[in-house]
Amino acid sequence: MRSGAATISQPIPAVAAWPACPIRVPAQALTLTTVTTATPPGGFVHLVVGYDGSAPAGRALDAAVRLLQGRTGRIDVVYVAQLSSFAMLSPGAIAEIESDFDEIEQELRTAAAEQLGDSGAAWEFQRRQGIVADELLAAATTLRDADPGGTVAIVVGSSSHATHRVIGSVAVSLARHSPVPLVIVP
Repeated sequence: MRSGAATISQPIPAVAAWPACPIRVPAQALTLTTVTTATPPGGFVHLVVGYDGSAPAGRALDAAVRLLQGRTGRIDVVYVAQLSSFAMLSPGAIAEIESDFDEIEQELRTAAAEQLGDSGAAWEFQRRQGIVADELLAAATTLRDADPGGTVAIVVGSSSHATHRVIGSVAVSLARHSPVPLVIVP
C-alpha cells in the first residue's frame, strides 16, 4: 500500500446467496452527492400508469400524482385487457369476454376518477388489449414519439404474488425492456 493512501474495509451484508465479504475502497474514491427534490426543467411529462384496480395499481396511481406535482403533464391511466389462450379457442367465449372487458373498463375508469378526483392532475383513461407489459411499452413509446421534447415514464405497482417471484411479473418484464424510465412502486 502506498504511503498516505487509506482504505476503508466494511463487510457487505449477506444478500440472497452471497456470503459476507469485505470491500476495500480508496478514501479518495469516496464522494458525497447532494440530492435535491427541485423540479427539473423540461417539457411536458407523460406518466403511463398500469392500472387494474388492484392495491399495487392504486399505489402506482398515487405515486404518479406525487411525481407530477409541480410539473406540467398528464397521467395516462392504462388498463390492459388480456385474453387467456383458452378463450382464444372459442368465438363465443371471446364475445362474452369482450363484454366483460367493457364492464371492467367502466368500473376501472370510475375507480381511477374517484382516486384522482381531488388531486387536480390532468389524466386520461385508455383500454388496450394484449400482453400487459407489451401494451404499456407501446403506450409509452407512442407518447414519446409524439412528443420528443417531453418526458415519458411508466409507473407500475410491484406484484405481491408469490408466483411472480418465480415466473416474473409485469414490472420485471418492463424493467428488462422499457425504452423509457420506469418507476416500480412497492
